[in-house]
Amino acid sequence: MKMRNYTPVTEFLLMGIPHTQGLEHALFVLFLTFYLLTLVGNLLILLAILTSSNLHTPMYFFLGNLSVFDIFFPSVSSPKMMLYLLGQSRTISYQGCACQLFLYHFLGCTECFLYTVMAYDRFAAICHPLRYTVIMSPRVCAILTLSTWVGSSVHASVLTFLVFRLPYCGPTEVGNFFCDIPVVLPLACEDTSPAHRVSVTNVGAVALLCFLLVLTSYTRIVISILRISSSEGRHRAFSTCSAHLTSVLLFYGPVVLIYLQPASSTWLESVVPLLNNIVTPSLNPLIYSLRNKDVKLALRKALIQGVHT
Repeated sequence: MKMRNYTPVTEFLLMGIPHTQGLEHALFVLFLTFYLLTLVGNLLILLAILTSSNLHTPMYFFLGNLSVFDIFFPSVSSPKMMLYLLGQSRTISYQGCACQLFLYHFLGCTECFLYTVMAYDRFAAICHPLRYTVIMSPRVCAILTLSTWVGSSVHASVLTFLVFRLPYCGPTEVGNFFCDIPVVLPLACEDTSPAHRVSVTNVGAVALLCFLLVLTSYTRIVISILRISSSEGRHRAFSTCSAHLTSVLLFYGPVVLIYLQPASSTWLESVVPLLNNIVTPSLNPLIYSLRNKDVKLALRKALIQGVHT
């Protein structure tokens, strides 16, 4: 077998969103607005949960975890993207690219697992209300949370290893605003089909399994709600699930479009990740607070106490 000599790549060039030349300053303002909304909104949700004893329940414990990851998730790519929109260097080191890919999939997978756990929490609360405190005990909540972190670390480590065990010798232009599998893998100097198949299978299997578990939980929830005799009881039960269901749909939509598309699409690979990276994390605080009286009341009390202090 003939040996090949490769000059290893030490950095990559982030090409950004295609067909947006001349719109850098407008995009910077737009993305900065979304990023600040994400930080402020999720920090306020955390403040409300931490300061209100009424919100020290499993549902809000997992919502607090989700807010933490919604803060970190856009922080993986947004600061670098906003810097090069202002004219700074578009280069990212080889190690930085690998780190970005790992964190993106670690945080994304953790959110995927959290949505599944939150669906199970709503299932236990609505379908087994008398045993809810036993089913979702503090110990169970801690184990479920730790499991999401460990599982996501393994998932992201496998994907990062598959992508960066291949040699990269040029070109170095990453056709997106951050490093992810669909845009980094084609730059490798060797056959990428085995790594591509395994990575797509890995991401697809995790996303599909979580989605089926969420779907199963909500199927049982709907059946239980329809058995409630009073319309007020049905409305109250549905309202506790509507925010979570909306977030699930916003999260899984881009995942399906990016990783399970039959053919490669530059537009999808560049624009659709903006929904997961920037838009959805900024919308979650609104989704979970606008129709939640407990969160709004706790946040109002926390802000009043802060002003008086």
